[in-house]
Amino acid sequence: MPDSAKTALAHRPPIRLLVVEDSPSVREFLVYLFASDQEIQVIATASNGEEALEAVKTRKPDVITMDLHMPRMDGYAATRAIMENYPTPIVVVTDSTASDDRSTTLSALEAGALAVMKRPTGIGHPDHAATARELIQTVKLMSEIKVVKRWAKQKTPAAPAPDTLPPEPPLMTPAARKHFRLVAIGSSTGGPLVLQQILSHLPKDFPIPIIIVQHIAQGFAEGFVQWLAESSKFAVALAVNGTVMMPAHAYVVPNGFQANVDTYARVTLKKDAAENGHCPSVSTLFRSVANAYGASAIGILLTGMGKDGAAELGLMRDQGALTIAQDKESSVVHGMPGAAIALGAATQVLGPDKIVSLLAGLAQHS
Repeated sequence: MPDSAKTALAHRPPIRLLVVEDSPSVREFLVYLFASDQEIQVIATASNGEEALEAVKTRKPDVITMDLHMPRMDGYAATRAIMENYPTPIVVVTDSTASDDRSTTLSALEAGALAVMKRPTGIGHPDHAATARELIQTVKLMSEIKVVKRWAKQKTPAAPAPDTLPPEPPLMTPAARKHFRLVAIGSSTGGPLVLQQILSHLPKDFPIPIIIVQHIAQGFAEGFVQWLAESSKFAVALAVNGTVMMPAHAYVVPNGFQANVDTYARVTLKKDAAENGHCPSVSTLFRSVANAYGASAIGILLTGMGKDGAAELGLMRDQGALTIAQDKESSVVHGMPGAAIALGAATQVLGPDKIVSLLAGLAQHS
């Protein structure tokens, strides 16, 4: 590291972290873990949601790690209360993938949590260093996110109904009125809510299959799919090897597999190496879509850390596909879409509402 960078780091105030965890041993483990990084300072801990809310009010942390199941006030209720009163970046940290925990975790994301992470493995486990590093890096990045207040649920304005969307959005040109056969979406941090917004506002007879890679913690893909299905008007399912994609269906690639598609709309899943640190990887999927579908595909890269899928969105564009990157204003983290925009890979840069309008309009001509 150059001396100037070291000097800047030395003068940068540490990230103020609140650790919320009801288990004393796990709480101690997390505090020890974060204490190993000089850029993070654990300013307080809490053993339940009520203590967390008070700590946020009085200590004003930069970022919070949030447990799920706690006495007196659970992780979902605490997240909702914090985001309604003292908006602060929240990372859910859990070691359980039980159905109840998956539901609570996704509800916490809906209430405003930015990410869900598996608790790092214990010291001595072969994966300890990697899992600890991933959590620390996520907490650092999330601390820089400028979150906004979430209004109480009853005060949230209703989203526009699908039939109020313009049938032919101004963004669509005559040249864009072609026959599209597949929509491929890549998404990471902040993506679940955007995907929910997009899928819930597409018509139930949306005539183009959708395939999705969402970076999400191991064990939560099934609950994520169920959560999306409950808010969508068409079928949402976890892709399996050999799936033939159908219109009015969305398919989510499961954890631990890389996904490829062929010209017969068939999905192949392989236990393959991670790409860009991810399995599934958006890059793997988009490269496959570019080869199999060419100009008849739509590629969408949503909010997320890193650059997974950015260059491959460019491959899709080179093949004549319609390529879309989420705009900076609506992205929780503009890493992936920002990288695609910098490469010139996106033919459109849009917010979620405009993405819905564009897809709904294009679908009428497919």
